Amino acid sequence: MINYRVDDMVGLLAKLKDAGVKIVKGPEAHENGKFAWILDPENNKVELWEPKLWNEKNKG
Repeated sequence: MINYRVDDMVGLLAKLKDAGVKIVKGPEAHENGKFAWILDPENNKVELWEPKLWNEKNKG
């Protein structure tokens, strides 16, 4: 599976959905950021990842 790092998960998923891309699952919030899974035109599963922005408040 290929993983792509994205800047705006919600915005990207909206654009992909409008373009007819199948959203398999997500977005889901996890410790390291948001994740979602889509299918490319050849039905390969692709993972999208929006990393969590770390700052002084949420630093480990």
